[in-house]
Amino acid sequence: MKLNHISILFVSLLLSVLTLAQTQPSAQAILQASDAIRNPDKPFGVTVTLIEYRNGKQTDTSTLASYAKSDARSGQFRSLIRFVAPARDGGKLMLKSGNDFWFYDPASRASVRLSPQQRLLGQASNGDVVTVNFAKDYQAKMGTQEDIPDGDRQTRHSTRLDLSSASPDASYHSVELWVDSATHRPIKGKFYAESTRLLKTVYYRRYQNQLGVERPTETVIIDGLDPKWVTVMRYADFAYRDVPEVWLQRDYLPNFKPE
Repeated sequence: MKLNHISILFVSLLLSVLTLAQTQPSAQAILQASDAIRNPDKPFGVTVTLIEYRNGKQTDTSTLASYAKSDARSGQFRSLIRFVAPARDGGKLMLKSGNDFWFYDPASRASVRLSPQQRLLGQASNGDVVTVNFAKDYQAKMGTQEDIPDGDRQTRHSTRLDLSSASPDASYHSVELWVDSATHRPIKGKFYAESTRLLKTVYYRRYQNQLGVERPTETVIIDGLDPKWVTVMRYADFAYRDVPEVWLQRDYLPNFKPE
């Protein structure tokens, strides 16, 4: 009788564990939810201002206009970046389409291939300024539950996701991404090279309602070797807009005229 009672308890406990596991979102689903917070779900435009700091002093700045559109086949974004400021860079363009990054200079009317890891300004690389869905380029595994300080030095209960590159489009070999356990908001990321060297630490902060969702409007990027080398990326003027297919073609870059 006791044995049967123990067996029933064991089966009930096992069923409870299985039910709980089925109701908990997977690591990949959490990553997808985090992507949806960072990125609008329709073609959009946004102004990106990059500010570089060395030892606490501003050393450089650049302003970009970004136009992004999700590819129907891959689910990953294609982006056109227009350089707005400083004046010496006005009219320059960068295009991400599939695996390819292209830079166009109106002075030479030539487009050259770029690497996503190549630095654009400070710690911000080409791959950082284009719109990216992490869930399309990385396979996520569940890490630990942790209380960590966010970019505003507030303690947040978070879930760490361990991301490994699953696509040739991925800008980094692996990523540790901390998201808020309740809301799935991205809090912090550590980005690694294939050698396991830490390239940069990123904080997502200053959440504001943009296009109906609370999104981070500032990203702080800290160099993996020199913590006093910091680049801040600020996002403003979010707007749904048409992004014509022709804008996302390399051959069209010499003819591009902003609306």
